This record gives sequence, structure tokens and C-alpha cells, in this order.
Amino acid sequence: MMRQYAGNRVGLAIVGGLLLVLGGYAWLRGHDQFFGLSPTAKVLPGRAHRSLAEDPWPLWFLALGMLILALVALRWLLLCLGWGRRGTQNGTGTAMLFVGLKGVDGLGKAGVRVAEDGLRLGLTCPAAADMGSVVGKLDQDIVGRIRREVRDDETPAVVRLHVRR
Repeated sequence: MMRQYAGNRVGLAIVGGLLLVLGGYAWLRGHDQFFGLSPTAKVLPGRAHRSLAEDPWPLWFLALGMLILALVALRWLLLCLGWGRRGTQNGTGTAMLFVGLKGVDGLGKAGVRVAEDGLRLGLTCPAAADMGSVVGKLDQDIVGRIRREVRDDETPAVVRLHVRR
């Protein structure tokens, strides 16, 4: 069984490795140090070499594409690290959430974040869990008790319920 963010790690490793190899190749070719090739050695076939020598725009588009790919990978990495999440984790609220939902089998992940605009509760349940009972337990008094403990009764709360396959 793969861990939850393994796809992000594998994807970032592939994109990072590709960019590293292509960047290293371009740098070595620019400094004429790629495996002893002379500056006149051609990596591309003669026809492609001549067309790129006459019109270098495709290379600029390739460089632009690689830059965009690098920026997308950087954004992806920052989001994986947790940048952009609102609020801070609240251990007391998370513990109260787990205690309130102790009858739910297979509850995978739960967390409470305190943000400027209110509370954010996140739950991950298996597909076999009875969602009606989970929502009923949340509706009864769990969210209200967490509000009172963390802030006050008037604090808005958003509950995000994720159901695993």
C-alpha cells in the first residue's frame, strides 16, 4: 500500500530528474565539455541542425516550456510542503474530534486548523463507514464543543469530509 503523498514524491522526482539531466546536458554542451565532443560535433541530424541554425525559435520555445515546467514543479512542491494552507494545527481540537468520533471504524485522518476566518475540520473515512452516523455525530455536539474549546460559540466552522475508495 502506498503512502498518501507517494504520488507527489514520485512525480516531483521524475520532473526534477528530467530537468536536472536536460539542464546539465545543456550546460555541458554550452561549455564544450560533453564527453569530449568538439564544438563542431553534431548531436542532431544534419537537416535538423541546419534548420535550427537558420531559425532558432524552436529552441526558445523549448526553453520557455522547460521554464514553465520548472515553475509548475516548484508550485507543486510548495503545496506538498503545506504552503498555502490556512491556519495552524490545533492539537486539542484534533484530540476532541477523535474522541467524539471514536465509534467510527477506520477513521484514517482527522485534523483541526484554526484560521483567521474560523475553524477548518478535515476528516478522512473509508467508503464502508456510515456517513449518516458520522455527520450525525458531528452535528450533535462535537463541532460545538471544539468551537467552545478553541475559540467561542460564534466561530464559523467548515467540515471537509473525504471518503476513501
